[in-house]
Amino acid sequence: MLNKSQLAFDAKHIWHPYTSLVDPLPVYPVVSASGVHIKLKNGKELVDGMSSWWCAIHGYGHPILNKAVTDQLSKMSHMMFGGITHEPAVSLCQKLVEITPSGLDKIFLCDSGSVSVEVAIKMAFQYWHSLGNTKKKKLMTVRKGYHGDTFGAMAVCDPESGMHHMFHTMLSEHLFIDEPTSLFGEPLNDIDLKNLERAFEHNHTTIAACILEPIVQGAGGMRMYSSEYVKKAKELCLKYDVLLILDEIATGFGRTGKLFAADHAAISPDVMCLGKSLTGGMMTLAGTLCTEKVAHTICNGEAGVLMHGPTFMANPLACSVALASINLLETLDWQRNVDRIEHVLISELDDLKMHERVKDVRVLGAIGVVECHQSIDVAAIQHFFVEEGVWIRPFRNLIYLMPPYIMEKKDLKFLCQAIKKSLSISNNFMIQRDKHVI
Repeated sequence: MLNKSQLAFDAKHIWHPYTSLVDPLPVYPVVSASGVHIKLKNGKELVDGMSSWWCAIHGYGHPILNKAVTDQLSKMSHMMFGGITHEPAVSLCQKLVEITPSGLDKIFLCDSGSVSVEVAIKMAFQYWHSLGNTKKKKLMTVRKGYHGDTFGAMAVCDPESGMHHMFHTMLSEHLFIDEPTSLFGEPLNDIDLKNLERAFEHNHTTIAACILEPIVQGAGGMRMYSSEYVKKAKELCLKYDVLLILDEIATGFGRTGKLFAADHAAISPDVMCLGKSLTGGMMTLAGTLCTEKVAHTICNGEAGVLMHGPTFMANPLACSVALASINLLETLDWQRNVDRIEHVLISELDDLKMHERVKDVRVLGAIGVVECHQSIDVAAIQHFFVEEGVWIRPFRNLIYLMPPYIMEKKDLKFLCQAIKKSLSISNNFMIQRDKHVI
């Protein structure tokens, strides 16, 4: 259990995500977690509205996931994947081929979501290199997007309003088009259609791939857009001979109400990135899936292989728990649970649309977003939420929920009531200057 000296060391020496060591945000010592509750060092219990950044979809300490780890631990915790294979990796990949959109039957297992995007980018460039096409060296994407924090991934995050604008001059230059304005559940509007068509028509000779977060743009702003946009992007990729990469790291495994967000558009990409909830939040693991055409073209090229190979690729512990998580997802009727969460979020948050400090309220599947007019003082509102008994981590001007799928109505309502209270008690949580805190 952390003592005062250790907490002081933490504040002085340890960098937490997107926080300062000069003016550090407060951190809250956690001693345990169970179900949908997080227990702090001081004994306080918090209802978790974040699923540990969207990945702990089954909550914490699920006995089936724990057993998958301990059973595998008794056999081997890790084994290099070069020249060796093992049952956990093969079984997991068999399952992924079974449940992902048709045609995605080649799988590269890697370490994290950002790395899965890096691998997808490499796949796209190696694909065209293998075909002898030296012109297709750029990616196309939309503004307000977020794909990770490594350099290849940063290069396809929004270069101006995103978190990585200061690196803009050091990153590869890609093509950004305006983010879609057609809302989820609505048809594709003329502006979005023309923007897409124009971008493909004018740039397809230099574009290796179009990369999108399907349906929901995550850390770039939690925007939800029309499935017809994704469907049209697929059509144009086929027409103009451009690969389509879908980043399902945040949306995969049921979060949007479909098993994969691509299912809303009834399409299959050339390459798909998976991560976060792949293991149910137990361990870090990600995957990049592609079609046979992409894989065979790469392997018939100059290198003869995909030029990537992480040390901890296909870690047996992670593969075992990932397979257990997917099986558990199916057993627990994830669709019913996500639909139930969506219904509660809509009923509890909808009236905030009329609040003077609220710009918009968006709900889709197990995602609820309250967009405020002003940016939020994360430290102040975080303290308030902890005092209220909830764990909610806003960023910029967004207060959002991505709860575990097992969460019951009582706890969902408790989270929503805490958000409402935070908006009603004072203006202390609103600031003018935007800070890159997530």
